Amino acid sequence: MVSEPGRAAKSGRRRGPFHVAAAGLATIAMAGLLAACGSAGTSGSGSAGASGSGSVSPQAAASSGEVVSVRDVSGIGAVLTDPSGQTLYSPQQEADGKILCTGGCLSFWFPVQVTAGTGLRAPSGVTGLLGTIHRADDGLTQLTINGRPLYTFRLDQAPGQAKGNDYTDHFGGLSFTGHAITTSGTPVAPGQQGNPAGSY
Repeated sequence: MVSEPGRAAKSGRRRGPFHVAAAGLATIAMAGLLAACGSAGTSGSGSAGASGSGSVSPQAAASSGEVVSVRDVSGIGAVLTDPSGQTLYSPQQEADGKILCTGGCLSFWFPVQVTAGTGLRAPSGVTGLLGTIHRADDGLTQLTINGRPLYTFRLDQAPGQAKGNDYTDHFGGLSFTGHAITTSGTPVAPGQQGNPAGSY
């Protein structure tokens, strides 16, 4: 039975060596427990991806509030993804931040939306500058990197796919070529895991 605080002192009994040792062990155990709780989810490198490259996992990015993650994609290398692991792309035609993908284009390319005022956090190793752009066509706030608007691609059905890399579409008299984006915010070099042209 646990005595009430101060009862031993009031009764004139002194704590013996056993009580002092037990109290010391309880303090050490509590400190260890707090240290373990404090370190959970704060790993600097994130959890390794399927390739063992040490990339931040989508689950880790989502839980830490990061708006992008990093994944190694076969044939391409390390690219940006959204927190669920979908590869992020930007069209070469929008490199200056001008939104051209509107109307029918949006049935295949999905703008990466963020809430205005959201803190734009990225995992370690992402050196490109995250930002946002306002889409006049639909009023959404879209995530950018180095000024390039970011999209996911309809034909990517699972994390780790990059079917939109080097994929050229034609719509409304415009040609639109998507490129997966590296951690520095630049497009993957043309010709890597290229895809055939499509059309709307």
